[in-house]
Amino acid sequence: MLPAIGPTGLRNAGLRAWLARADISVDPDPGFMLRRVASAARLPEPEDGPAAIRLWGQTGDSPDGWIAAADPVYLEPQLDQLRLHALPASSVTDAELGELVAHLEQTLGGDPDRGFFSVGACAYISAPEPFATASVPPAVVDQQSPAGFMPGGSDAATFRGLLSEIEMALHDHPVNRRRLDAGRRPVNSLGLWGGGTAPPHSPHHAPPLFANDPLLLGYWSSVMAEAARWPGSLSGCLEAASEDFVAVTPERQQDAGFLEESLATLHDALRSGRLRRVTLLFRDGARAELARLQALRFWRRTLPPAMRGAQ
Repeated sequence: MLPAIGPTGLRNAGLRAWLARADISVDPDPGFMLRRVASAARLPEPEDGPAAIRLWGQTGDSPDGWIAAADPVYLEPQLDQLRLHALPASSVTDAELGELVAHLEQTLGGDPDRGFFSVGACAYISAPEPFATASVPPAVVDQQSPAGFMPGGSDAATFRGLLSEIEMALHDHPVNRRRLDAGRRPVNSLGLWGGGTAPPHSPHHAPPLFANDPLLLGYWSSVMAEAARWPGSLSGCLEAASEDFVAVTPERQQDAGFLEESLATLHDALRSGRLRRVTLLFRDGARAELARLQALRFWRRTLPPAMRGAQ
């Protein structure tokens, strides 16, 4: 998993020519990283409980009970609808999130049927009885109306009622007043998604994972596969892994220089025979698959639109 190519595209002509020889496709739903990585690694996507799996990845222990993720979002009022803005962990400090969650627990958590808590940069709701939640994280809904992603039918009443209570509790909270004063978007709602219980341990043959993302780390724990923190570079992954591996570059490392350095490392590993095949997943949804023999596709010289940026 690599950064998006971005609006400027790749500057390195050699890397552009190399990627032009790949089999390229575009994922229409690029925001749910677990789904994309599991598919590329030929692993089953978990049927239930991604929020509990993420908590597992944060704590190292499989959690008990039913849990939903409660990720900070900003709902922007527009003329005829709301637009959701996902607020990444880098834009909401752990202290801010902890203060907001403590307020929700104090004002809404008195109900024995639910509780609010946070672990680091992630917030959660626990409940003794399941209720409907969105199936995808706010990153999938970013810049869109959330209406089409909310649960529907009679099962959605608890979801909608709880969301209304949360939004009323967050309105005009001191954290949000400070954020507005500093020119930052307020946390005026939460993205409730991924409700369920942690799956049982289910061993699968999976290549070792190098990542900091807790959802992926939790999933690798659930399939009893080897996982380690991101070592800082793809060169570090190549040194640590004896054969195949899955690497997810940190979301904060999004600059063009890092992307080109990573691509150059993989290009050299493929050319030298250290790797037989690479599958490149870009955060904007593009997917490129390359094998050693594809270097002979000299007639392919131009990247498809999905890989060119705005050039």
